[in-house]
Amino acid sequence: MNINLPNKIYYSIGEVAKAFDVNASLIRFWEKEFDILQPKKNKKGNRLFTQKDLENLKTIYHLVKEKGYTLEGAKIELQENSKITDKVELISRLEYIKSELLIIKQHLDN
Repeated sequence: MNINLPNKIYYSIGEVAKAFDVNASLIRFWEKEFDILQPKKNKKGNRLFTQKDLENLKTIYHLVKEKGYTLEGAKIELQENSKITDKVELISRLEYIKSELLIIKQHLDN
């Protein structure tokens, strides 16, 4: 999963939800279910997500949406497999490289 967000310190829940193509309510639900998600909140109570939160969300998204894990299964996988975040990051990089290669191939075919 390749998300396109500008490089900043904090992201709003709307930006994060749009980047992951999910509802903000799902992000809030995952925040309650998964202890690794701890976005900061400003004085108004708005959630502010950091890069670390985005990495954790990528991992949760990968397990639940792409791999089809149940929430309990994803929690267990996160607890037992400390390298799952590295694997998700590697998959993300490989998907990006694949998309770039496909663009190059398309230009060569033309």
